[in-house]
Formats: sequence, C-alpha cells, structure tokens
Amino acid sequence: MTTLPIALSCGEPAGIGPELAVLAWSELKETLPFFLIGDPAHLPPGTPITEIATPKDAVLASADTLPILVHRFAAPATPGVPAPENAKGVIDVIARGVELVTSGAASALCTNPIHKKALKDGAEFAYPGHTEYLAALTGVDRVVMMLAGPDLKVVPVTIHIALLEVPKALTAELLTETLKITHAGLIRDFGIDAPRIAVAGLNPHAGEGGTMGTEDSDLIAPVLETLRAQGMRIIGPLPADTMFHARARSSYDVAVCMYHDQALIPIKTLDFDRGVNVTLGLPFVRTSPDHGTAFDIAGKGIAKPDSLIEALKLADKMAKTRE
Repeated sequence: MTTLPIALSCGEPAGIGPELAVLAWSELKETLPFFLIGDPAHLPPGTPITEIATPKDAVLASADTLPILVHRFAAPATPGVPAPENAKGVIDVIARGVELVTSGAASALCTNPIHKKALKDGAEFAYPGHTEYLAALTGVDRVVMMLAGPDLKVVPVTIHIALLEVPKALTAELLTETLKITHAGLIRDFGIDAPRIAVAGLNPHAGEGGTMGTEDSDLIAPVLETLRAQGMRIIGPLPADTMFHARARSSYDVAVCMYHDQALIPIKTLDFDRGVNVTLGLPFVRTSPDHGTAFDIAGKGIAKPDSLIEALKLADKMAKTRE
C-alpha cells in the first residue's frame, strides 16, 4: 500500500460507477484507501460517507466510511438516463483528478467509466475517450492503452477504428512508438527489468510468406528487427491464433496486437470480470475498469465491482513500483 490514497473519478453518474465505488470501498476499506471525486447526492441512498477536505484525510476516513472529495453537479442522477447538464461535471472531475495526482496529493488516478456520447451531446467533448483527454491534459503526444488481467497483458496498436482502416493506420512510426512506450511502461510501472514482448501479425498466419498479405513482412518485421538490434526482447510477427494458449502466454510479458479485437477478445475470454484498462506513457499512474457505464443495469444492484477492485489494486501496485 502506498502512503497516499488513490483518486477515483466518479465517471458517468447515471451509470454503474456510483454503486461500484461503494462496493469497491466495502471490499477494500482500510487495506487500500482511496477517495471518490464526485457528488454525494449521486451515491446509493444510505451510503456511509465522509466529506474530506484534502486527499490525505481519506487514509483514516476510509476504514469506516467512503471518503468523498465533493464536486457538486448541476443535476440529480437517474440510473440509466444521462443528464446533459452533468456532462461538464464529469469532464471537470477528470481534470481535477489529474491535478491531484500530478501535484503529488494522490498516488494514482483510477477512472470510473464515462459515456462519450453523453459528454459530446452535453458538453461538446472533443476527445474520442478518457485516454486522449488525459494525454491532452498532461501535454503528452502519444500514450498506449494496455488491458491487463491475471493471466495476460495486451496492447492494441490501433484501437477504435473500423477494421477496413487498420492497414492504412498501421505505420512503422506508430508501431515503433507503441512498442517503445510499452517496453518503458513494463519496466517503470510493472518492475520487469527486461520485458519480453510478443507481437502479433496483421494477417492470418502472419501473412504466410506474403500469400495472405505483405504487411507482416514489409512493415512489421523490419520494425521488430530494428528494435531487437537496440536490445529489446521481441518475438514476432506471430500468427495471432497461436499466441494465447497457456504455454504460449508463459513465454512473454505482453502481447502487442495490431487491432482492437485481436487484443481484447483473448483477454476478455480468459477473465471477463477482472480486466483492467491501463494507460502507459502518462506522467502518472492511471487505471480504469475494463467495462462501460452499463446503463441497462445501473441502479439495479446487480453490477459486479470485480474490475474496479482490480483496477484500484493494480493502481496501488504500479504506484508502489514507481516509488
């Protein structure tokens, strides 16, 4: 456990974030202190809370109550129905969390899920998602999304674009920067001195000698060869369909994949509830549960806090590694 608490942003108040925060606190309490940034009125009725003045107050308060750094919103929260008036509050809470962690008041930032359409509709949010907004707030040109689970870590090189667009977006520069940021993140945030990186090919059978596409031999392989010559432990490009069984997973620390589903299908198949979204390349530790706002089950008392709990635990572990 770090000496400072973790900041947890409230996310979309009409989603499952408020109830997950309470469930996570009930599980962790004094073993892993964190504080919620948000509006107490959005929490489930009867939640025991302490309104704190500074993050350090959360360490003592969390043993008996959920510490909350109050950020008032414009409207109440109705489960499943986002209010446009609250969009600015959601955005401002994220910025407030970044300010706290970059100033050293909190050890890490964990973010509850946001609903990007609600933010665009209510506040003209100009970013594709959390990750890009966090990068903009900290002046970082490029960051990397990692999904981390108990048995697998994956990094998609391209993320939320149509499959048709992947070959166009996949460049030597993008692949090189993704691999370097991933390599540095495994050392700095996970304490792996000499990371082993497995890289998936773009095409079936990694192109099979050019008979199923030439991107693997013409683009991916030269990048890997260059980075190997610089001392990085990289294998690939590998056929993606043979990379994720247990024996294969034991041979590497992270799998770098060429597109979204190539990376996310295996990790969600292995452990759907405990995956954690990690942003590598930021000047602070940031994690998030690997799920959305789940409007369809918000307020019904059936949401599972497993991913948020794992995200808080991993944030704590990464912060300790950085220390």
